[in-house]
Amino acid sequence: MIKILFVCHGNICRSTMAQSLLTHMVKEKGLSSKFHIDSAATSREEIGNPPHYGTVQKLRQVGIPLIPHRARQMTKQDYQEFDYLIGMDDANVRNMERIAGGDPEHKIYKLLEFAGSGKAIADPWYTGNFEVTYGDVLEGCEAFLKFLKL
Repeated sequence: MIKILFVCHGNICRSTMAQSLLTHMVKEKGLSSKFHIDSAATSREEIGNPPHYGTVQKLRQVGIPLIPHRARQMTKQDYQEFDYLIGMDDANVRNMERIAGGDPEHKIYKLLEFAGSGKAIADPWYTGNFEVTYGDVLEGCEAFLKFLKL
């Protein structure tokens, strides 16, 4: 089983969008049983909150089922349990490495690295533009599945 943890600052916008999207993509390929996909935050600001209404609306608009989720903070144990810990921007990656105590097993990535880009996934909490965020998350998830050769 491939275990993936998507991580952003609050775990209500980008990481939950990526979790729902990748879960849908692997289900469409008949590969759900081969994956465990979750998401988490680097901060404690939104702990316990559901996905942002903008994420919910965007996923509904494109026909992607929302994974029921409440924001939680990434833990050091997550580093041991997951194969891929995928952040949305450089600040997420730095904070993920701080929480994990480093990245000795090279499990921490930025999502668009898989698409050959150093670009961050724009945070719609600040931009309000869930369309751009969805496009970036889709590009990253498609590239991640190609990376896995699926």
